[in-house]
Amino acid sequence: MPTIQERLKALKIILPTPAAPVANYVPTVQTGNNLIISGQLPLVDGKLFATGLLGKDVDVAAGAKAAHFCMINILAQAQAALVDLEKIKRLVRLGGFVASTPDFTQQAVVMNGASDLAVEILGDAGRHARSAFGVACLPMNACVEVEAWFELK
Repeated sequence: MPTIQERLKALKIILPTPAAPVANYVPTVQTGNNLIISGQLPLVDGKLFATGLLGKDVDVAAGAKAAHFCMINILAQAQAALVDLEKIKRLVRLGGFVASTPDFTQQAVVMNGASDLAVEILGDAGRHARSAFGVACLPMNACVEVEAWFELK
């Protein structure tokens, strides 16, 4: 079975330096055998991949790609906290926030961008519980924000 690093390499994903908190919180909290990752935005090279509202400014495909980048940033935070991603036993839960118009109803499809990548990288350990919420706006006008909860070995 390939390691997480081998899967990342096969997918040509290089984890970025994790973003520093922009307010009074920490990016990760480890308690017992749990690692909680604060909400991550779809930052690519320090800039938001997409901004605005789904259903108005951002289409579903771009929203899903934004969620994909959120998952990459979640893994970057996990690596910074754990040093070795092989300490992850499984992804327990993702929480997704999708900035969207009141009539937009495809938040779950947008969140598949994060969920699909989690399974690609973690295999069966990446199958998780999930919530996808439509919200009025997100920090920095991001279109998506995703938080995570991992169980550790």
